[in-house]
Amino acid sequence: MNIVEEIRALCQEKNAIIMAHYYQRPEIQDVADFVGDSLALAQVAAKTDADIIVMCGVHFMAETAKILCPNKKVLIPAPEAGCSLADSCKAADLAAWKVAHPNHMVVSYVNTSAAVKALTDVVVTSSNALKIVKQLPEDRPILFGPDQNLGGYINRMTGRSMELWNGGCHVHARFSEEALLALKEQYPTAKVLAHPECKQSILQHADVIGSTQALLDYAKQSNSSLERPISNSEASHLQYIVATESGILHEMQKSCPEVEFIAVPAEGGGCNECEYMRMCTLENLRDCLLNESNEIAVEETIAHDAIRPIQRMLEMS
Repeated sequence: MNIVEEIRALCQEKNAIIMAHYYQRPEIQDVADFVGDSLALAQVAAKTDADIIVMCGVHFMAETAKILCPNKKVLIPAPEAGCSLADSCKAADLAAWKVAHPNHMVVSYVNTSAAVKALTDVVVTSSNALKIVKQLPEDRPILFGPDQNLGGYINRMTGRSMELWNGGCHVHARFSEEALLALKEQYPTAKVLAHPECKQSILQHADVIGSTQALLDYAKQSNSSLERPISNSEASHLQYIVATESGILHEMQKSCPEVEFIAVPAEGGGCNECEYMRMCTLENLRDCLLNESNEIAVEETIAHDAIRPIQRMLEMS
């Protein structure tokens, strides 16, 4: 029995579901029961009838699953897998920001700790942030954090003037405009797909801006229409330049094998992968399942306060 077979046998034996983010290693995505972005992972976690959830992602994703499923065992193969964005906003600092801005609503990105979510009015993901902010009262001022690039994008799209936390994803913040322009010159017919966590210097060159799921969905469609599937003959002429964490290219290529996807490199030709997302491996996934180790716990009072903005997000999505 190989390691993939071991993992699948353990899932069946323990009534466990493996959930993986699109930024995980290809082999993790392939062994998972469900692969999705942060919104989809939260939605599936809220509805699953599995006894054990194994979250192949970073720590805040496992925390969110535990908050939504307090009676289930939630495991994470790599408990040290943090998030630079979540780490940029501590609960004590957010509390002080709220005191300095009375009467403001707090809209927090899902890339935050449970303690930050507990201080929040509504949680958002990149899939639903624009939709949710548009539903909030126009006369109510908003504190948005911790991703200032996503917040700036929403401000530009809505005309709002949300106060923005000074935080960002270390992967999306280091994409190179110079490299992107060179790729556009090299591939003149290629569409540019970009995540709203990217800097405006990247977004200004994008043909499509959207969440990980939205970019994947767009890649499955024709170059000119979102309403019909692409044919093989059309696909062979399609090229996409992709400015988000390169793990998504695995699912893009699986879904559209005849399309060419080109990843935008980081500044100086550096890595466009999230080292935290790559901490999950088949070996620590197998061991986590086998031993039911690295269980996630969220303090009861924090979970009680954090569930409300998450549920509000799901209702408004």
